[in-house]
Amino acid sequence: MGAGIAQVAAQAGHDVVLRDVSDAALERGLAGISSSLAKFVEKGRLDEAAAGAVLSRISTTTDLTDLADADLVVEAVFERLDVKQELFGALDEVVKPDAVLATNTSALPITQIAAATQRPSQVVGTHFFSPVPLMQLCELVRGYHTTDETMQVAQAFAESVGKTVVVVNRDIAGFVTTRLISALALEAARLVESGVASAEDVDTACRLGFGHAMGPLQTMDLTGIDIIVDAADNVAAETPGDTFAVPGLLRRMVAAGELGRKTGRGFYTY
Repeated sequence: MGAGIAQVAAQAGHDVVLRDVSDAALERGLAGISSSLAKFVEKGRLDEAAAGAVLSRISTTTDLTDLADADLVVEAVFERLDVKQELFGALDEVVKPDAVLATNTSALPITQIAAATQRPSQVVGTHFFSPVPLMQLCELVRGYHTTDETMQVAQAFAESVGKTVVVVNRDIAGFVTTRLISALALEAARLVESGVASAEDVDTACRLGFGHAMGPLQTMDLTGIDIIVDAADNVAAETPGDTFAVPGLLRRMVAAGELGRKTGRGFYTY
């Protein structure tokens, strides 16, 4: 996600500093960006010179202090509240006072992430979708203290990188899109778990019956079963009822390491 956000920002003409915890992680990120740009060149959406210019606008670092001059920092670390809060507390001490801090979370409360800083009014949720260079949507989420000015900065950035923005005015767990896809995906998993229908038939029903580009089980495989489970658990913790209760099948798949495309097997084999 971080590499994808860096790519679209650089494609839009922004100067980007890509920060990760190790040189190996940065090399993987740059390799992913190079591969993505090569596909754009192959399809005629970019020429070689433009692709090279994109890469030239991206610098890399493992040192958080290299973000000191950034106007906007978009975080895309692991989807755990304590991890994000620790990072935002560190960022708050590093970046300039008027910088905006954005979190690319799909379900965690923006208000709680912002509470780790001394600038909660300048913290906002920017939920991009994967793969970032191809997906058009960005969900913009207002925390309890987020100002209109911060929302405007975040929206201007998202639109500058070619995204269409939907605004979530209340910091509800799961926002809009994660609540919708989680409810559908969890029910799809229950149908498979109980033997009502196969994964293939559930996905076919959603594609042909609802016009979805991908079925919910295919989507889980693409996103990562573990990511869906974590997101649903976060939503369930703040939502009455059992709509977002994770079925046992998904927990067993996570325990078995069948996480979808990234491990070669999920509801489908890759």
